[in-house]
Amino acid sequence: MRPLSSEERKLWSSIDPSKMPRHIAVIMDGNGRWAKRRMLPRIAGHRAAIDAVKDVVDSCIELKIDILTLFAFSTENWDRPKPEVDGLMELLANIAKTDETKRYVDKVLFRAIGRINGLPRSIRDVLAESMERTKNNGSLVLNLAVNYSGRADIVDAVRALLRDAASNRLPPVEKIDEKLFEKYLYTAGLPDPDLLIRTSGELRISNFLLWQIAYTELWITPVLWPDFRRVNLLEAIVDYQKRDRRFGKVNEETSLKESRI
Repeated sequence: MRPLSSEERKLWSSIDPSKMPRHIAVIMDGNGRWAKRRMLPRIAGHRAAIDAVKDVVDSCIELKIDILTLFAFSTENWDRPKPEVDGLMELLANIAKTDETKRYVDKVLFRAIGRINGLPRSIRDVLAESMERTKNNGSLVLNLAVNYSGRADIVDAVRALLRDAASNRLPPVEKIDEKLFEKYLYTAGLPDPDLLIRTSGELRISNFLLWQIAYTELWITPVLWPDFRRVNLLEAIVDYQKRDRRFGKVNEETSLKESRI
């Protein structure tokens, strides 16, 4: 891990380890705009984004974050210009083969979520190899959402549930609840995100983890993803720790004060 800057050191010291988000999700947005501002092809922005990924992964390991979910490629992204899509697929296939990525082999348990079967065979092979190689790791669960859609996640869960129902592998309909349904989602077995970070300043969810972020805290920054670094992650965590997470309930202390008025 690189040395902390004075600003990072100040932010780091203000973080309460007992209030650390267990699961952080990130919509990595702004690669194309980053490249356009530099009069570069869009794929250059995607390549530059790798440094941001490495910095955030390193930081999450150091901060002892349990789970990091990165939105890498959506089902809608197939509609982008073919040269950009081809470049993204090539970039994705090459990432797992680099020495930089292999340095995480003992620190990261890698998972891919999404409609993986819809990816080119070369990508599926790379993802499968990475998941097999890291399956016994326990430091940081790194979810890469690729060919992912929040709506598709829910639809695929319903399809799987209906298949089990047709095979009489489910309890009576009246006993099907949210906990059972969650077992059919791509993120089965993982807690919902505590914090969702979106870069580039866009104020939308973009079809990401629609079920899972029902009570997730949102943090939006104008920083474009290729420029996102540890200091920005620390800012997000500090802001997150200042929030009162009630999950639809009333804060007892606030309720008591109001009752005295």
